Amino acid sequence: MTDMAADLKQRFSQLQDGDIDVVILGAGVNGAGVFRDLSVQGVNCLIVDKSDFGSGTSAAPSRLIHGGLKYLETGEFRLVAQSALERNLLLKNAPHCVEALPTFVPIFSWMRGIPAALRTLMGSTTAPRSRGAVLIKIGLALYDFFGSRNRVMPRHRFLLKGRALKEMPHVTPEIVAGGIYYDAKISRPERLVFELVNDGLEANKGSLAANATKLVSAVDGTLTFQRSDGYAFSVKPKLVVNAAGPWIDHVNTALGAPAHLIGGTKGSHILLDHPELVRSLNGHMIYFEADDGRICLVYGYLGQALVGSTDIPCDDPDNVRCEEPEIEYFLDSVRSLLPSLRFDRSQVTYSYSGIRPLPASDASSPGLISRDHSAPVFEPQAGRPFPIISLVGGKWTTFRGFAEEVADMVLTRLQRTRKTSTERLAIGGGRDFPMTSDERANWIKSVAAKTGVEASRADELLSRYGTTATEIFAHQSDYSDNQRISGAQRHSVREIDWIARQELVVHLSDIVFRRSTMAIEGLLTIQGLREIGAIAAAARNWDSQRLAEEIDDVIALLSKLHGQTLTEESVRLATSPSPR
Repeated sequence: MTDMAADLKQRFSQLQDGDIDVVILGAGVNGAGVFRDLSVQGVNCLIVDKSDFGSGTSAAPSRLIHGGLKYLETGEFRLVAQSALERNLLLKNAPHCVEALPTFVPIFSWMRGIPAALRTLMGSTTAPRSRGAVLIKIGLALYDFFGSRNRVMPRHRFLLKGRALKEMPHVTPEIVAGGIYYDAKISRPERLVFELVNDGLEANKGSLAANATKLVSAVDGTLTFQRSDGYAFSVKPKLVVNAAGPWIDHVNTALGAPAHLIGGTKGSHILLDHPELVRSLNGHMIYFEADDGRICLVYGYLGQALVGSTDIPCDDPDNVRCEEPEIEYFLDSVRSLLPSLRFDRSQVTYSYSGIRPLPASDASSPGLISRDHSAPVFEPQAGRPFPIISLVGGKWTTFRGFAEEVADMVLTRLQRTRKTSTERLAIGGGRDFPMTSDERANWIKSVAAKTGVEASRADELLSRYGTTATEIFAHQSDYSDNQRISGAQRHSVREIDWIARQELVVHLSDIVFRRSTMAIEGLLTIQGLREIGAIAAAARNWDSQRLAEEIDDVIALLSKLHGQTLTEESVRLATSPSPR
């Protein structure tokens, strides 16, 4: 049985001086995007992350792929145009995990906010506290204009009060009107980061990837790394890309180029078990202004309601979590917006938080800090013969465009030319994805006939993994697809075995937090976690002590960072998976 980790380990063992052109430090979405782009151009890259692919800031977004409606207010029109274009491209290139999201904006006045908005456009550091119908109508019209390139979604609609309340019956009757426009959401952002890395590895066999790997020294142009299993290796790159997000300043210091580039803010979110709310949203997001003027949102995510987000100055990415005052803030906000629905603390099933790696700024309000990106360069100096390109800012929606800009900088410095654009390059399971209902039905019918799985199962895994599902169905395993995980009955033992063997899993947390959505969906039980752990242990050759440590680590992370507690009492009696 081919094992992806074993294949990479062999390639690392054969690594020679000069084999790697570019080292990318940080495997979030921006670093992974650069890795894929450069690998596609034939540049030998090494991407390294001290944790897992997509485990930092990229694992803590609002899960929106949006054009940046709010950025119109600060006059960042170029960013809005790029964001809207990249949103449209992602709907085409990653249709297995990115889908359209109709968005409702409640409006509470007709004229409010115009003078303040004009002051903000002219450079004022005070954001408008409220936006009336005239201002929102202008904004939505401009948003449609900027989203016209490669348009894939309808233009906005403006609704008077009566019609708006029919569309969103639980919204407070204090509104005077409402607007509906279209953005997009991503169901599995962490998986998409891994898919970008995997695409890069498949595009160029000279590229390498290492998660759970730390930079231990940088001396005279030689970078030395050590993996969590103790294996160490060194490379002498021609160029380094610092894509460490909120850790950028720390990494630059370690490389001998200290600077203050990052001034992040904390964004927290919660998930609610609220079926009535999810039904009433009818597939829409509500994008609204809380009582204190901050922008909040609520929409259905994998059967739950996602509510976010805060925007609090913070510079400690290693110890960030959603605190109780933030949870109460979210609950109070949705109570005010949706007064006919009940909200309480017991409905909160999961919480998460991350640091946005924004550029250092002295803005009086976090909302006024630019969400645009830049790539400052530290040129070579004595003791460091390679330049460092730091990826500052950026966001989920624009990662491909940002990666292309940085890749072009790298290609110029390496005196190479671009072979192909990534603008139309499908990502991972989005490759050959059936886009119409007829195409989907034919795909499901074909896969079911070839593999013997039921059509409903083929449909389920297509939704979860895109066309990568065919690899799972073809996976030769000691386990059956009919064996299911306790508490997560839609996930099979063979499916988890494939992930553990083929997706560069180092820790059990990689499986439950990032290669799957079992944790955020609230599907984990102690027994289910033990079963997943047993599968991973067999695939990764863990002994009983290592397995126990991995299980304890997941339980601790759930409690410390996500407000979930797993107990023995929550477990149904079940046996660990065994070979068929």
